[in-house]
Amino acid sequence: MQRIVVGIDGSQGARRALEWAVAEAKLRDAHLVIIHAWLEPAAVAVGSVMTAGGVEPEVFEDAAWRTVTDLLAAVDTTGLPQGIETHVVAGAPARAVLDAAHGADLVVVGSRGHGGFTGLLLGSVSQQVAHHATCPVVIIPSHR
Repeated sequence: MQRIVVGIDGSQGARRALEWAVAEAKLRDAHLVIIHAWLEPAAVAVGSVMTAGGVEPEVFEDAAWRTVTDLLAAVDTTGLPQGIETHVVAGAPARAVLDAAHGADLVVVGSRGHGGFTGLLLGSVSQQVAHHATCPVVIIPSHR
């Protein structure tokens, strides 16, 4: 196994997926690729006024990089023989994970992220990745 891709969103489930992927990369002497995607909201609340497109995309990209940095700081990534590659991309999260997983040996995602339907066992991203990935998929449960 040479390349493991893990999709993260800053949720507890993403942290557990990253922990699992790090452990697997160490075990398999694999290169770890972290992918985080962000979508610019259609409307942004500024004070009491809603504005569409009034915020520079860099604000969202900076927030996405903070999400990645914070999650990496919370997980012990020492000892990864092949290192970590991180990507923050604008776009649909499932598509970003699937694109990053092209040619990978394994893709890892949490079962649920920050989506709005908390009663579902699988979130929309993990479900799409499971159905469309061209490599094996590991879905890590959000709760122990």
